[in-house]
Amino acid sequence: MTKHIVVMPGDGIGPEVVAQATQVLRVAAGKAGLPIALSEAIIGGGAYDRTGSPLPEQSLDAARKADAVLLGAVGGPKWDTLAFNLRPERGLLRLRAELDLFANLRPAAIYGDLVDASTLKREVVEGTDLMVIRELTGGIYFGEPRGPVQTAHGAGARNTMVYSEWEVERIMRVGFDIARKRRGRLCSVDKANVLEVSVMWRRIAEQVHKAHPDIVLEHLYVDNAAMQLIRSPRQFDTIVTGNLFGDILSDAAAMLTGSIGMLPSASIGERHALYEPVHGSAPDIAGQDKANPLATILSVGMMFRYTFNLPQVDEAIQAAVTDVLATHRTPDIHAAGKTLVGCREIGELVARRLADAPPIAVPAV
Repeated sequence: MTKHIVVMPGDGIGPEVVAQATQVLRVAAGKAGLPIALSEAIIGGGAYDRTGSPLPEQSLDAARKADAVLLGAVGGPKWDTLAFNLRPERGLLRLRAELDLFANLRPAAIYGDLVDASTLKREVVEGTDLMVIRELTGGIYFGEPRGPVQTAHGAGARNTMVYSEWEVERIMRVGFDIARKRRGRLCSVDKANVLEVSVMWRRIAEQVHKAHPDIVLEHLYVDNAAMQLIRSPRQFDTIVTGNLFGDILSDAAAMLTGSIGMLPSASIGERHALYEPVHGSAPDIAGQDKANPLATILSVGMMFRYTFNLPQVDEAIQAAVTDVLATHRTPDIHAAGKTLVGCREIGELVARRLADAPPIAVPAV
């Protein structure tokens, strides 16, 4: 069956990196014998400029009907003065909520000799290969009540951290399932020494663990987890945590690899999935052919793994990226002895390596 993919380039460098990712997507699908159909939809600041909404209903409807969504990035200073509910980021948050994309997967791994691009010492970061699973549709970003309040000391503001047992249970199931496909270790991150929400989170984690006795479960407070990520990242396999903590820890994990431009992500739900790079729209370099498209290209690999159930294609894309990085780098990860190239050329190099690689053996459907 033909797989329908909606492409949302977004703002800033989004269109540049997505163009290279879709090039690799077409090559990979061809090698795997997977029929695909691509269509484009608008989101973010550009969508607001054209329609008055950061997520037009037509774009949301297209995403609902798609097998997967590939997103570039949204936002930029141009739209910072808009009302809060009209900013580009609100369009992305609404898309995640409407598609019920409750689990955000962010792998952090070192590709080839890119270890020397990390700000940490080689002996600390070499061999890092971890996955951060962030609950994406609950917690303090969506909790009510929220907004302005009057306090005993005058005007203030309020946000509410709230989770249901059901929300924690389903993200934990995802965590245990992914840990089983990796190295069998799951670290649940909370703040149970302070927050009642975290006390409940830890209790549900232990309950779900009973159905997954083959997985080693440990708990860490979020402040300790942040420290341990920097001190000894190799100790981690799979991390599962809430929305706010996951937002922070996944960006910290991203920098272990040397550049946030190298980190892909997947946001998945029961029926829908969205794939996007971890980095933002970087408007300061938009249109200059300086962006690193590899995170978006690697997000395409995750699409093949998690939506199309073709991990072999993901592995082939990662191999092509590793091969290219051995000789060529974009400005954000450039090193002595490597050829400096732009966004377009490194994307073309990956697509060419993938096209020239041996056929991808995929199981018959």
